[in-house]
Amino acid sequence: MTDGQQEFEKEYADLGATTQNAMDIAETSMDIVRQFVPDKTLADRVRQKSVHSMGDIEFQHLIEFTGSDDLGDDEDAPVRAGAQAVLEEATIVTDITMSKAGITGRGHNCEKRKAIGNGAELAKETGMTRTAASVLELDKQGVYDGAIATIGNAPTAAFALADCIENGTRPAAIVATPVGFVKAEESRQRIREVSEEYDVPAITNVGRRGGSGLAAALTNELIHVAKDVRTDDLELNLTAAQRASQEDE
Repeated sequence: MTDGQQEFEKEYADLGATTQNAMDIAETSMDIVRQFVPDKTLADRVRQKSVHSMGDIEFQHLIEFTGSDDLGDDEDAPVRAGAQAVLEEATIVTDITMSKAGITGRGHNCEKRKAIGNGAELAKETGMTRTAASVLELDKQGVYDGAIATIGNAPTAAFALADCIENGTRPAAIVATPVGFVKAEESRQRIREVSEEYDVPAITNVGRRGGSGLAAALTNELIHVAKDVRTDDLELNLTAAQRASQEDE
């Protein structure tokens, strides 16, 4: 490891914990998670993070990976694409303040932005939700092209982003886990549909659960993967099958 890499590793030894005790707790918690969730692929890392975030071992089975990158449409594609976007210092755009607050500011040089607070006039004129109007307003400014789009709360934001993708917008990667009983599940299904149709890499979940905490946690795992690439602890340009084969050797 070079001096520069050592400096980076020292500064970002852990993306959440900042004391030795906290890091010990975090690592012990993840060790427990790994007893129940596979640890072979990048997608497995996201599943582990979802279980850790939700406190539910079965949640690993509710995570979906769609879309493709330069290596193909395997389940690691959205993780590779998201990590590559972090390495390229892409903007991370969240739907609301809570999602933005949960995304670490360490281990990357990406700008973090929230959609909410934009598009007030459009919302007033049309009666659509503020989050949907915010997404449409930022899309008009070209903010979502090449960005990591993180949606943790508002189904209407997911629907709006899907419409933008149909109209030509191409985020680098999407993390969409809006929560609720009204159209939340349907909004994630809509993201999966446009993800597959237009080859936009996306991580979503099925069912009614989700939320800003989950969306932030999964986005943080993209950052953590990028950190591991940057410190030469991980090779990014492998398919899920190649990575799993290496683990089996």
